[in-house]
Amino acid sequence: MGLGREKRHLVASRAARELKTGMIVNLGIGIPTLVADYVPPDIHVVFQAENGILGYGPTPREGEEDPFLCNAGGLPVTLSKEASYFDSTVAFGMIRRGLLDLTILGALQVSEEGDLANWIVPGKRVPGMGGAIELAQKARRVIVATEHLARDGRPKILRACTFPLTTRKSVQLIITDMAVIQVTEQGLVLQEVAKEYEPGDVVQATEARLIIPPHVERF
Repeated sequence: MGLGREKRHLVASRAARELKTGMIVNLGIGIPTLVADYVPPDIHVVFQAENGILGYGPTPREGEEDPFLCNAGGLPVTLSKEASYFDSTVAFGMIRRGLLDLTILGALQVSEEGDLANWIVPGKRVPGMGGAIELAQKARRVIVATEHLARDGRPKILRACTFPLTTRKSVQLIITDMAVIQVTEQGLVLQEVAKEYEPGDVVQATEARLIIPPHVERF
């Protein structure tokens, strides 16, 4: 089973703490879309979407949705004062030119080297891979925001991905409902653990090897 609402929002709110003023940011489908609802009040970022929006904001209140205004995942959004619309080819041009400071993506699997698999489960039909490859290759920083375990209870953070890859060595930070894990040349470093867990719980739920520093923060 997937995460409940509370844990999905926990992951999104923690991911929002990685935002810095002045960033141009793209949010992937799933948990990452919730990040727009948790931008700290003293931080100003510009959200970009592949369907041709620059400068969208948090989820509108119930009943105030505009059926013609949505992000790339088809979910309703609001607009900031500086927002603009353009063709999706321009949106992808921004991505491919490396103009995005950060992308926050969901994941099916992540390897200990930062390989990302997030576009297909073998044997299942999908409408397409969307902008995942371009985003993971071209954004200046790539963060994964996801469940720590798959729906069947298997680890999603692995020594090596078994699903078809989106990109190799692209992920710098992994944020889950259990932990915040930094991808380094030395391996995966456990930086933070959610309040209801202990480092040992994260190790048990992770196939990849984890480096445990002397002090691990809580979130």
